[in-house]
Amino acid sequence: MHVVTFTRSTPDTAAKVEVNSSGAITWGDAATVVNPWDEYSLEESIVRAKDLGGKAVVVAVGAEMHNEALKHSLAMGLDEAYRVEAPADPTDTLAFAVLAAAAVKKIGDVGLVIFGKESIDIGTDSHAYQTARKLGWTMVSNVSKILSAGGGSLKVERITEHGKQVVTASLPAVITVLKGINEPRYPSFIGIRKASKATIPVWSAGDLGAALPGKTTELVAYQNPPAREVKTEIIEGASMEEKAAKLIDKLLEEKVL
Repeated sequence: MHVVTFTRSTPDTAAKVEVNSSGAITWGDAATVVNPWDEYSLEESIVRAKDLGGKAVVVAVGAEMHNEALKHSLAMGLDEAYRVEAPADPTDTLAFAVLAAAAVKKIGDVGLVIFGKESIDIGTDSHAYQTARKLGWTMVSNVSKILSAGGGSLKVERITEHGKQVVTASLPAVITVLKGINEPRYPSFIGIRKASKATIPVWSAGDLGAALPGKTTELVAYQNPPAREVKTEIIEGASMEEKAAKLIDKLLEEKVL
């Protein structure tokens, strides 16, 4: 039984992302990195595939830039990597789900699909839920620990607003995992060298037998947020009490409180 995970290349979290004069998003000369949430889903896929006696397979849906994330995944120790060509709009999560589900079916004998909590570049996790729906599989989100997997069932611990839950679900299933579920390994030097020479197979929608849905929303344009004027004021006082009183007065004056 194989385990499939999805990844993508995103701007470094330290990069300054802006909209250029032509309306395109740019992050200058900053490098792209593996979507930080995916580090945990990649590691968990390696571990779970070994436990289930199958392969750990990683897929990226999107443009060629995502090959770097796929090669990083191979260097970590995943067994196979594939890229699926997709529409240019990364916010079209329904199109992503259609292609992702078709890729899972093409790989075959998949018992578990693992996503990171979300994609930081588009700030959403809806693609994971939509993929589960397209597959017709159980969906479990915010998993903090996999207690057991195999024999047709999955038992996990998940985090909710009210605490922790222990949930049992049938396999196959789709899950999203949180930071802290594991400690992602660093790619080895040999793994990096081997991955750098790897050729990533590319599938089209036609190769997958997938018909992309018509777009129900349209991305019109990006624009930079308006500049904000920031003024810093140091509150002086002979004691902490005096400073606190002045701060409260200031907050009341500015109608913050």
